[in-house]
Amino acid sequence: MLDIGHPKDVNLFKNVMLKLQKHGHEIQIFARAKENTRKMLAEYGFEYKLSKHYRSMPGKAFGIIVNDALLYKYAKEFNPDIFVSPGSPYSAHVSRLIGKPHIAFSDTEIAGIVTRLTLPFTDKIYTSTSFYLDLGPKQERFDGYCELAYLHPKYFNPRKEVVKKYQLKESYIIVRLSALASNHDLHATGFGFKTEEELKGYLHELEKYGQIIVFSETSHWQTIKDYQIEIDSRDLHDLLYYSKLYIGEGASMASEAAILGVPSIYVSNTQRGYLNELEQKYGLVYNIEGKNEGLKRAIEILRDESLRSQWHLKRDKMLSEKVDVVEYIVNVIENTS
Repeated sequence: MLDIGHPKDVNLFKNVMLKLQKHGHEIQIFARAKENTRKMLAEYGFEYKLSKHYRSMPGKAFGIIVNDALLYKYAKEFNPDIFVSPGSPYSAHVSRLIGKPHIAFSDTEIAGIVTRLTLPFTDKIYTSTSFYLDLGPKQERFDGYCELAYLHPKYFNPRKEVVKKYQLKESYIIVRLSALASNHDLHATGFGFKTEEELKGYLHELEKYGQIIVFSETSHWQTIKDYQIEIDSRDLHDLLYYSKLYIGEGASMASEAAILGVPSIYVSNTQRGYLNELEQKYGLVYNIEGKNEGLKRAIEILRDESLRSQWHLKRDKMLSEKVDVVEYIVNVIENTS
């Protein structure tokens, strides 16, 4: 039984699920009712059971009771041999109630509340060697990143025709704005634009070096709408691969860009172990707190036309040193009892 809470979880587990099904395993997905998550599962042809997605912190607290009860109902019907999640308290709690193992694959050190609700009931939690927290005897580390489960060249072949599909210019820059509404975003700050004019001026500076595409979790300003495009979620990583630069508040997309060999700037006061390693060991991403410093670094990169090839060489070095994450996860699942 697989617990999916976020669009990134669909990407993390899609190749794992396909391989497990090929090996004869039956899978039931328990997914949060986030529109993009549901859309992605449907696009990949996976069947799933829905649970409610709560946005507010009081709602999330209440949701533990509701979703625990709902998952318990589905689990009793399905009778799984194992629960797998990216670190879900629902799966952890229900697995303990019905006496089956729960294993988690986590990459977010700052998800403190979720980890505290999950870890006591979890059999094992698997993290990258770059994960900077020690979670105790239940933690196992592997030398890889979750993003490699779907962006390693073995599993991802970029399609140039996707750029033409959306009638984009040859040179374009991706900007990511986050709502910062997840439980691990409680004290997070990113760009911190206070006015629409401030955002507009920022985008105009970047626009001197290429077309701007904005991906945003909110559209409360017309400027955001002006730069947004509607895309099929399956095309996102193709667009990211052929972009000139990524700059944004989204940690997942920052790491995805870096792993694809795209110059990447993560603007936030929060840290992720995988982003720290991608910066310090491989030079594939910049972790920057302030938006002005981020803009300055972006312009430095955009002015140097030779950087793309440099990033690809750095990416090749990283890939040569990491494990096949899909094979690793499948082996862990099949050997857990």
